[in-house]
Amino acid sequence: MEVVIALDAGTTSVRAVALDRSGREVATASRPLESSFPAPGLVEQDAAEIAEIAVAVLRAVATTIHHDGHHPIALGLTNQRETTVAFDRDSGHVPHRALVWQDRRTASRCDELRSLGVEPRLRRTTGLVLDPYFSATKMEWLADHGLLDDLVAPSLATLDTWLVWWLTGGADGGEFLTEPSNASRTLLLDLTTLSWSSPLLATFGVDRDFLPDVRPSTGPFGHVDGRVVPELAHLPIAAVLGDQQAALFGQAGFDRGVVKATYGTGSFVLAHAGDAPPAPVDGLLGTVAWDLGPFGPTSYALEGSAFVAGAAVQWLRDELGLIAAASDLEPLARTVADAGGVQVVPAFTGLGSPFWRPDARGAITGLSSASGPGHLARALVTSLAHQVRAMTDAMSGAGLTPVEIRADGGAAAMDLLLELQATDSRVEVVRSAHLEATARGAATLAGLATGFWGSLDELARLWSMDRRVQPADPAILDADYAAWRRAVERA
Repeated sequence: MEVVIALDAGTTSVRAVALDRSGREVATASRPLESSFPAPGLVEQDAAEIAEIAVAVLRAVATTIHHDGHHPIALGLTNQRETTVAFDRDSGHVPHRALVWQDRRTASRCDELRSLGVEPRLRRTTGLVLDPYFSATKMEWLADHGLLDDLVAPSLATLDTWLVWWLTGGADGGEFLTEPSNASRTLLLDLTTLSWSSPLLATFGVDRDFLPDVRPSTGPFGHVDGRVVPELAHLPIAAVLGDQQAALFGQAGFDRGVVKATYGTGSFVLAHAGDAPPAPVDGLLGTVAWDLGPFGPTSYALEGSAFVAGAAVQWLRDELGLIAAASDLEPLARTVADAGGVQVVPAFTGLGSPFWRPDARGAITGLSSASGPGHLARALVTSLAHQVRAMTDAMSGAGLTPVEIRADGGAAAMDLLLELQATDSRVEVVRSAHLEATARGAATLAGLATGFWGSLDELARLWSMDRRVQPADPAILDADYAAWRRAVERA
């Protein structure tokens, strides 16, 4: 049968998935991706390694589907956003490791620009705030440190551009392209015109010639070069989306007001905001959801971003040794009825929405001699719900009160987290039948772009849920949330 393939280049792994017309996974492959932390606040990855792993998982999936007699018709790509790579389009040389979205090295530069009064104009144009999370100050840092000086064809890009360029031939004719959901995370894209903003390019000292052209999210983005992935030679790259927008698409969030929460490395809450750029909302971001080109209008989203979610679970496992596997967290947290006054603020790389404090640091408060591993585990799970509540409260304040939250991502497997979230945010939480909504979003958008699926209504019918959770009495959790907000202030 015919299938579509998604390549999902995330923060901790790169995976490829093939879906049939019913939305069923017929093949999958995944490999871990390592980050390096050369100093506090610095987070880097090897861009060449990301590309090599991407090729490896694509080849693995291609081998499986060909063995089973399936025929791939399109590739959709999704990626960790904001992560920035400098490279030479002429040779493929990468002069520095990619600066990951969690990297905080440009925090002081953001403070400097804020003191110059740049932020209000930037907010109106891009929907974003001045924070080292976004790509522009990363690009400026790479240029200011001379890392572009010796390149023949200097290029600054997010990972979607890097991977499209690599897969379509690299230095031998690769396509140098991006699309609005990723470009809108750079601090350089005008949300209204969907083009690079000349005043903001000047603000950050970024040369327009170093940036890719912006295409609709439905492309076209060229074809896979047979010298790169022989098994997928000439396969069209039909769609590209940033990972969080892809998760919203994969959760069938096609209508205004639909809200999804992805509990991955971080927690990301997106609400479909309609077909016009949303007005600025305190604590939240305006962003492009997707540009369907000839297949429909451009859609926008309000977004809240918490930088640490699953990463805190890894910390509890790898650094503290309180659990042997991520799946052990919920059983440990359920050994106690509550956290016993313990609060965790997982601000390992600063605080995102709605606080936007890159200088914040992680904190544990409320410890007593009675505190044990179960209390810390429970406090950590509760903190993940509190982070999302802070965002959904801000959305409600902006008139986008969620009617339900569609949950996905690895941590969404915890029933306890869903129960806490429903009560904390006072809204039903629905766990998707497919926790990996990001890859599904990229695959289904590619299928829409190539006619594999005929409409958004048809894609909506592919979505299904695993569990629906109703809110409980919020009184106790409200008191805990107030204590957590006080802990946030201390952090």
